[in-house]
Amino acid sequence: MFDTAIAGSLPKPAWLAETQKLWPQWKAEGAELAQAKLDATLLWIKAQEDAGLSVIGDGEMSRQHFVHGFLEQVDGIDRVNKVEMGIRNDRYKAMVPQVVAPLALRGRVHEAEARFLRAHTPRHVKFTLPGPMTICDTVADRFYGDRVKMAYAFAELLNREARELEADGVDVIQFDEPAFNVYMDEAADWGVKALEIAIAGLRCKTAVHICYGYGIEANVQWKKTLGEEWRQYERVFPALAASRIDQVSLECFHSHVPPDLMALLAGKEVMVGVIDVASDEIETPEQVADTIGTALRFVPAGKLIACTNCGLAPMSRAVAEAKLAALVAGARLATERLARAEA
Repeated sequence: MFDTAIAGSLPKPAWLAETQKLWPQWKAEGAELAQAKLDATLLWIKAQEDAGLSVIGDGEMSRQHFVHGFLEQVDGIDRVNKVEMGIRNDRYKAMVPQVVAPLALRGRVHEAEARFLRAHTPRHVKFTLPGPMTICDTVADRFYGDRVKMAYAFAELLNREARELEADGVDVIQFDEPAFNVYMDEAADWGVKALEIAIAGLRCKTAVHICYGYGIEANVQWKKTLGEEWRQYERVFPALAASRIDQVSLECFHSHVPPDLMALLAGKEVMVGVIDVASDEIETPEQVADTIGTALRFVPAGKLIACTNCGLAPMSRAVAEAKLAALVAGARLATERLARAEA
């Protein structure tokens, strides 16, 4: 069957944190919180296995936010005196920390959850990290004075953690770069170069996730301004095709992305988004299989991975579980269709 995976995040249980929020407040602290995070991770490992996914993630249960979860262990950042800044080219405003000194890691970032994930499933495991460009778009620079220089500095830190994650037994390390769909020319210029720094020396599979964002209102409204064809991928895919990145995760189902853009990723494994994260409606296996069938016109079957469009963090747990089941059922149906066609 086609490999199946989640893009990254999953909903946090109500006993761990506030539900259906991108910035949830924790329900515990200290050692109790640390244990609760691992308990939630185990819950979602089991749920993904039960659904039948072939690549398992930690669901980002230990992170309050996909970017700032990494930044918690980075020195040179003032997290107390936050400032308001436009995010994703002023799509929305957010209070963000400030980079005020040279960036440095104070130690491991995700050791506990990565080792826990590896120890609790025999299946391939994927671990997600924020990409350098997206981090730069989510902090205020008060030190480097150069967006590219700061991105390369973050990339060095990401590479240090990624090498440790590989040693922890992670099979796929994915970097999340939604900023690539906003600053397309910069992404093709120095954004991919920063990714190359982040993956330097890695022998495990490497991936980049480029989506149109969580299903929050600001993103839903932004998508309405993009017209009938969303061609943002067209500018960065050629640069990624020429890079050392192994896999590219993209949004597909219920989007206006022309499917033929996937042909620009020749030679890469493609994580095709077959599950909509902006709707609570549960996809049917036929819808998922149809999306995979469309992608197969441009991606070889051996390089296609069925995935979610983006993270499921803001959704309810019940909806997320149903969507995981639909993902696998649809991949199974697509496999059966392909087998019949080849016969």
